[in-house]
Amino acid sequence: MADIEEARKQFDRIDLDGDGLITAAEFKTALAQQGDWHVTESVAEAIINSRDLNGDKLMSFDEFWSYLNK
Repeated sequence: MADIEEARKQFDRIDLDGDGLITAAEFKTALAQQGDWHVTESVAEAIINSRDLNGDKLMSFDEFWSYLNK
């Protein structure tokens, strides 16, 4: 089980515009910052969609937290 405070820090680091949702572009940027330059935006979209529980093509903190606790 993940630590919710650490998960919030990670989520906030990825959520570049601070709107409480992670877009595919934000996710791609976060992966690139960690050294994974090979992820395209379409791959990032697929990753987001696999974790997106409500179908809005965005990842909320609740969806992020749910994924971490699988």
